[in-house]
Amino acid sequence: MLHFLFRRVIQAIIVMVVISIISFLVQGRLGDPVQQMVGQSVSLEDRENLREELGLNDSLVDQYMRFAKNAIKGDLGVSYYYKEPALEVILRKVPATLELSFSAIVLIIVISIPCGVIAAIRPKSLLSKALMFFSSIGLSVPIFIIAIFLVYFFSVEWQIAPSFGRGETEVIFSFWETGFTSWDGLQHLFLPSLSLALALMPLFVRLIRSEMMEVLQSEYIKFAWAKGLSPMRIYFVHALKNTLLPIITVAGIQAGTLVAYTILTETIFQWPGMGFLFWDAISRVDTPLISAYLMVVGAMFVITNTLVDLIYGLVNPTVRLSSHGL
Repeated sequence: MLHFLFRRVIQAIIVMVVISIISFLVQGRLGDPVQQMVGQSVSLEDRENLREELGLNDSLVDQYMRFAKNAIKGDLGVSYYYKEPALEVILRKVPATLELSFSAIVLIIVISIPCGVIAAIRPKSLLSKALMFFSSIGLSVPIFIIAIFLVYFFSVEWQIAPSFGRGETEVIFSFWETGFTSWDGLQHLFLPSLSLALALMPLFVRLIRSEMMEVLQSEYIKFAWAKGLSPMRIYFVHALKNTLLPIITVAGIQAGTLVAYTILTETIFQWPGMGFLFWDAISRVDTPLISAYLMVVGAMFVITNTLVDLIYGLVNPTVRLSSHGL
């Protein structure tokens, strides 16, 4: 297990180095940082002095090495707009994005697992056909269309949920701003989390159904029926447990998709998270903030996938054995 963990950590470090190179190159391709910092009123001599002071006249390799050393220390530059360290600006938005993503994941688990199991148990039933029909539509419709429909029905027509903002929040543990502690915060969370969940839910419903239908034909399930076990135990313990491996794999892959959808969702619902901040930074050409966002999201993605690999290794010991053989 330690060898398996060591290999995954090395892979994670390599991926983070690649992400840091991309983030560094982004800074130099979105305009002149000196011009963005000082504007048009500063003389050419002062600009040149500032370029020299910032090390922008150094070679590309020297600039990257300085960027990498600062990144290791947690220094990802200073935001042009906020005039604060970019990492601090992003970290203030992390709770909102994590709570939105967590709520969407809970909805996906709570809804997709029962729907997938039901569709697998009775594949020819009217309910199963309806689930497959709506899941096909869900896979085809872009997330911004889903969000617009949710806003129209829940906010405009029925007026049961707010369409933008985060609502009332409370600071807990001296650093975490949460909306989970108030009814207003939960109301504001409902539409963006449901929109985010609906974008990914159809994939998991179809995947669970497909894997469950295959598992239900296996010999050990037939043996469980012969032993007289209850249907609920057979379906949700014996059969569902053996569908977890492909689901865990797909969940790890979809982690990046969730981040991309978060940008769209937060922008549509004006949710004050990392995704909305990133979109705002692009509109202002705030390159340190854009670069810092890429680094932070990249780190989150790498950590998530490393944890998924470890969970996969715990669930399926053959993965650990194969890694020893490589």
